[in-house]
Amino acid sequence: MSLYNTSVKVTEFIIGGLDTTERPLVSGTVILLIFVLSVLANILNIFVIIYDKNLHKPMYILICNLGVVDILYTSSSSPTVIRVLFAGVKTISYVPCLIQMFAFHLGEVMEMFVLAVMALDRLLAVGRPFQYHIYLTNKRTLVLTFFLWIVGCAFVAILPATVIPLPHCSTVLKYTFCSFTSIIRTICTDPDYYFNLAAILMFFLLFFTFSFICLSYVGIVWFVKLSSSNDKKKMGSTCFSHLISVTCYYFPIFIITVLTRFGLVLTLEARNGLLFGCILGPSLVNPFVYCLRTKEINSRIISLFKNIKAS
Repeated sequence: MSLYNTSVKVTEFIIGGLDTTERPLVSGTVILLIFVLSVLANILNIFVIIYDKNLHKPMYILICNLGVVDILYTSSSSPTVIRVLFAGVKTISYVPCLIQMFAFHLGEVMEMFVLAVMALDRLLAVGRPFQYHIYLTNKRTLVLTFFLWIVGCAFVAILPATVIPLPHCSTVLKYTFCSFTSIIRTICTDPDYYFNLAAILMFFLLFFTFSFICLSYVGIVWFVKLSSSNDKKKMGSTCFSHLISVTCYYFPIFIITVLTRFGLVLTLEARNGLLFGCILGPSLVNPFVYCLRTKEINSRIISLFKNIKAS
């Protein structure tokens, strides 16, 4: 009970996770450029898909949703990091901090959900090409997308509901922005229970979505083996973009979330690097991968710029 007596009323947090950053202006410039480029690229992809009625198909709806998730994911944290590195403004008010935590983890969870659904989309496209538009219509895709957003919000709502009643003995966040882990480290009580709670939730989501993706690709590989050489090339091309997105997202988050719970010790700099890679990597790679490797989007963007130039 004595721990509760030392609690303080928190009106704002101090972000201390970037205090040891060497050359903060250089780091801030790199993060700013990646952030701006990723947001603009995702907005462009979303705009092209919405504008062109020929792209109103399940696969492109999913790509559009992935762009929305990527914008949410990177915008939830990057501006705070850029502000700290550029302007040295290290404070963030309590309520905006909780909102940032919710938005960040919602983007994190939705990235898993969208990649899992896109794996299902590829499985149906490869395994049942002639029945694809029967199984996965635009309406069903939109309903599934809406449902996943509701489920994602329900999962993530557990985190602020857990944090709000807890007393705080510190106002300094040891990490780079407002995440559940960084806020829990400021509480007066033993944080292990809350770390374990977050780890169980994250492990469940990681295991479920990643296993689903792996099983989908087992099915895809099986169908590819039964196909002709020309079909194999087409199938490989249509799945390659998704595999890049899955690798960019799951590799760093697997290290941060899973391996650290099994004894892997990361320095603050290594953790920050992996975290930035997990946030900025997919948000930057995804729009370019789908733009460059999806002929329909690529041709629409080229024609769009030609029309702008001609006008």
